[in-house]
Amino acid sequence: MKKTVLALTMAASVLALSACSDKNTTDEAIITSKIGDITKNEFYEEMKIAGGEQVLLQMTVEKVLNDKYKVSDQDVEDKFSEIEEQYGESLDMVLAQQNLTREGLKKQLRFELLNNEAIVEDIEVPAEEVEQRVKEYNTELHVRHILVADEETALEVIEKLEGGADFAEVAKEFSTDPGSKDTGGEYEWFGFGKMVAPFWESAYNLELNTISEPVQTTNGFHVIETLGKRDVEKDKETKVDEETIRKELALEKADQNAAFEKVAKLIKDADIKIKDADLKSVLDIFNSQE
Repeated sequence: MKKTVLALTMAASVLALSACSDKNTTDEAIITSKIGDITKNEFYEEMKIAGGEQVLLQMTVEKVLNDKYKVSDQDVEDKFSEIEEQYGESLDMVLAQQNLTREGLKKQLRFELLNNEAIVEDIEVPAEEVEQRVKEYNTELHVRHILVADEETALEVIEKLEGGADFAEVAKEFSTDPGSKDTGGEYEWFGFGKMVAPFWESAYNLELNTISEPVQTTNGFHVIETLGKRDVEKDKETKVDEETIRKELALEKADQNAAFEKVAKLIKDADIKIKDADLKSVLDIFNSQE
């Protein structure tokens, strides 16, 4: 799951609220019991300790972004659907591990999309780059690969293949990819975004039936052979419009420092005043940029 948004995860200690309260307080109780109440103020104080600065920071940034940029409910639902498709039935388990609900994830996605709007606003993307990415979105590849731990082993694999060794046998002997090593290293007909960027870029640009140089990804070093390439016609639901692609490319080009400075300026222009003394330092991260 992408983590370009500020974390919004409440510590488990939030659930361990004190059961003691001052019976003379005028603060409204949100829990009453024979052994004492828990008031809104007590709950607020515990929330501050558990993660109040993080929450207030995200709420503040979201407020200033939302004042200038627009993200629709449909934008959020579309992004959520992508994640739902990616994780399938395991989504709820993954969310539970991060102390998130589906609605909590959607809130994070809205913040991420607002943040992205600010990031891409001033970034120019040449039309030919958009056109190239559109072509890639409308292409599927059939490849086989061998994944190894280091470049030295990858070069050894390439030497064997160029010497006439059978690709499937070399994959079975060397590959560390459990999903393909016993099936000749093959991945049949996948589209853009299904593999990490360096893998896709190398496979897409290879001439058919030629062996790549070692391709490094976070998984190790790949030796790739592209067996086929075909155009695919996207239906209305899966077709990606050029504006979405432009934003995607802009995000790839983005200078995160420039994006941070933009948010810092929005914060300054909003003339935000924090009334709670315990939370006064929440925006110091932005003030330090002046």
